[in-house]
Amino acid sequence: MRGSLFNLNRRTAQRFKQLLMASVGSVKIKLLLLCCIAFVLVLLAGRASVSNGEDAIGAYSNQFADSRKGYAILINTWKRNDLLKQSISHYARCSSLDSIHIVWSEPDPPSESLKKFLNHVIQLNSKSDRRVELKFDINKEDSLNNRFKPIDDLKTDAVFSIDDDVVFPCSSVEFAFNVWRSAPDTMVGFVPRIHWIDQKGSANHYVYGGWWSVWWTGTYSMVLSKAAFFHKKYLDIYTNQMPASIREYVTRNRNCEDIAMSFLVANVTDAPPIWVKGKIFEIGSSGISSLGGHSEKRTVCVNRFVAEFRRMPLVPTTVKAVDSRDIWFW
Repeated sequence: MRGSLFNLNRRTAQRFKQLLMASVGSVKIKLLLLCCIAFVLVLLAGRASVSNGEDAIGAYSNQFADSRKGYAILINTWKRNDLLKQSISHYARCSSLDSIHIVWSEPDPPSESLKKFLNHVIQLNSKSDRRVELKFDINKEDSLNNRFKPIDDLKTDAVFSIDDDVVFPCSSVEFAFNVWRSAPDTMVGFVPRIHWIDQKGSANHYVYGGWWSVWWTGTYSMVLSKAAFFHKKYLDIYTNQMPASIREYVTRNRNCEDIAMSFLVANVTDAPPIWVKGKIFEIGSSGISSLGGHSEKRTVCVNRFVAEFRRMPLVPTTVKAVDSRDIWFW
């Protein structure tokens, strides 16, 4: 009798345990299903929010882009028509390009055949929904200051100053243009340089540092106008408001107009430039920078301009703009 009762209680306990486990398992499954449903609802709501946000950002960006009307390329050249043709052919493909202005300081005017070729290649390579305007800015005097003369009929605020012997992918140029739109008063470029106080000499003496100095220190205070965006107002300031003695020095020494522009912009903004990471393709080899004593001459320029501006306006920085779509880790 006692044994049968014990077996009965044991079977009852086991049955109760099975029911309890089944009930708990059912609750777990229900909780899991509820969590899954909640996750899906949150995900859908997030996507809707992101979509609305992207629409708003897109609308704002389009409005912002319309107000800026793209950018104008200001390309400096000197008796290198083959490089000029390559550069124009390439940049004509860039989507935000509005116009191309060629700074022409050669004694002879551009030939009709060159004009015809460049207009043809622009029409061939530019997108069908836009018309890229090509103009030669003819100068009587051969001076590096010519690249910064005001352009009366310039329709864009943004100017992309470029040499004829360097080429950047359109994706990099477009990214730099977007960076410039976030800070339109500063210079945004691909070629950084640095200055520092001469530790061995006077406290008021500065040294010009090239690329390897930038690479070693991770710091820069200039971006060269051989590949840089800036606001068109600086063309007028450079030509009509900057001390004439600086322009005379540039003309006489055939050097440092890019440093002068960096000084000018920094003097106006009291802010550093912005260095944009981009692939650079050198398609020419003969230039001023290839001559001996280049860095020493640039050091003289820096100190001369400090005296002209009566201060050192350049601001060092370590900030670098990188397009995160092109890298895995950032």
